[in-house]
Amino acid sequence: MDVKETVLSILSDLTGNDVSGAMDDSLFDSGLLDSMGSVQLLLQLQSQLGVNVPVSEFERSEWDTPNKIIAKVESLA
Repeated sequence: MDVKETVLSILSDLTGNDVSGAMDDSLFDSGLLDSMGSVQLLLQLQSQLGVNVPVSEFERSEWDTPNKIIAKVESLA
């Protein structure tokens, strides 16, 4: 499974929604992700992809859409 599929799978599990049709929509503005969801997202990225992002370095504006999350993960992997 590649990074994009893994991220979309994690987001689907966390939000209960298939976000693949809204890759540039803000997950926070749409209410699909909140601060607790952000922490869960980071934990899942770490366990499934080995990407370690300290919560202190989590910049919401850099992680607010599926495309941005995938790009960040790929840059850190």
